[in-house]
Amino acid sequence: MSIHPPPAFGSSPNLEALALEASKSHAQDGDASMNNYSRPMHEITFSTDDKPKLLSQLTSLLAEIGLNIQEAHAFSTVDGYSLDVFVVDGWPYEETEQLRNALEKEMLKIEKQSWSKPQSLSSFGEHGQNVMEANPDHLKIPADGADVWEIDPRLLRFETKVASGSYGDLYKGTYCSQEVAIKVLKPERVNADMQQEFAQEVYIMRKVRHRNVVQFIGACTRPPNLCIVTEFMSGGSVYDFLHKQKGVFKLPSLLKVAIDVSKGMNYLHQNNIIHRDLKAANLLMDENEVVKVADFGVARVQAQTGVMTAETGTYRWMAPEVIEHKPYDHKADVFSFGIVLWELLTGKLPYEYLTPLQAAVGVVQKGLRPIIPKHTHPKLTELLERCWQQDPTLRPDFGEIIEFLQQIAKEVGDEEARKDKSSSGLLSVLRRGK
Repeated sequence: MSIHPPPAFGSSPNLEALALEASKSHAQDGDASMNNYSRPMHEITFSTDDKPKLLSQLTSLLAEIGLNIQEAHAFSTVDGYSLDVFVVDGWPYEETEQLRNALEKEMLKIEKQSWSKPQSLSSFGEHGQNVMEANPDHLKIPADGADVWEIDPRLLRFETKVASGSYGDLYKGTYCSQEVAIKVLKPERVNADMQQEFAQEVYIMRKVRHRNVVQFIGACTRPPNLCIVTEFMSGGSVYDFLHKQKGVFKLPSLLKVAIDVSKGMNYLHQNNIIHRDLKAANLLMDENEVVKVADFGVARVQAQTGVMTAETGTYRWMAPEVIEHKPYDHKADVFSFGIVLWELLTGKLPYEYLTPLQAAVGVVQKGLRPIIPKHTHPKLTELLERCWQQDPTLRPDFGEIIEFLQQIAKEVGDEEARKDKSSSGLLSVLRRGK
């Protein structure tokens, strides 16, 4: 970690453009904007091993000691290292040494958490229920007596590796002759946090059953062989269709996908489950092009208070209140859905010219949102703008979103039918003219 009073890293052109745009929209506050630039600024650089949720931990650390992120640059290398540069304000220059000490103290806390043993895992669940207990044999996940989901690994047959990541691999295989997807955690990368996330995913998935949610079949919970088995989705992810296959959704198909996702999310919310990582990569298609919500690694059962804190998910899709560590509820998923809907429309990565952290800063501080194409159906434009409102209370629920999308789909279908009837009538006239 290094810290310097004058920010020397420099602003990216994209962030400069954001700042310029913001200054235009707040021209009446000219004096105030001058004061912003006169605040003491520091540049803080973290160099460390890359690991899950590193950006979340670092931004949380900076917020914890009263720093405001004005600019951020995140880099990672193929050999597993991370370099994160933040330009911040909130501490005077004359207290730079005290700032360094405060940062080092917070960093030590993160290191201790990373190396904590499984026996020290925190509990989670509904109404204070202990969802996971660590013991040498297996991860204990409460059962309600009505389900049996522990899988005998000897009955699993691995066929082909579908995807691979730093912390796990996804295989196509069979279980009792049924075609399945098998998500296996790499034993050498499993730590306390990953075990907790794994147990949470099993706990959530065994509770849900819906046409638009990927079906959970079972899990192996005996370390080091941790895996989750679900139905196999032969159509792949919506993300791969858009960004790797360069596929395009015509409006009727786009609306069908959006309705499928909305129905799955509405079911989750009705069962007090907040997904927290809704994005195109977590939407899978089956052989009949039915889209289902997947990946519950960071999902949570909403507490009775109705709000949650601590950030999770992926920055490009993340709601501003989650980025800012503010209390949030199911409306955070609605914001992410708005970004997904924009992806379906454009086939582009949200804020593709910004790093994830730059996008997060823009969303929170500048009100940054993706640019809606001019040709977009006006009612879809309206829905997008409602979904990504800064104030969560102004965003619709998924029940309302379903009705809105179905209304658009009916209008589009009626318009297509009129066009077909008109063109067939014209063709008939031309034939008679012959």
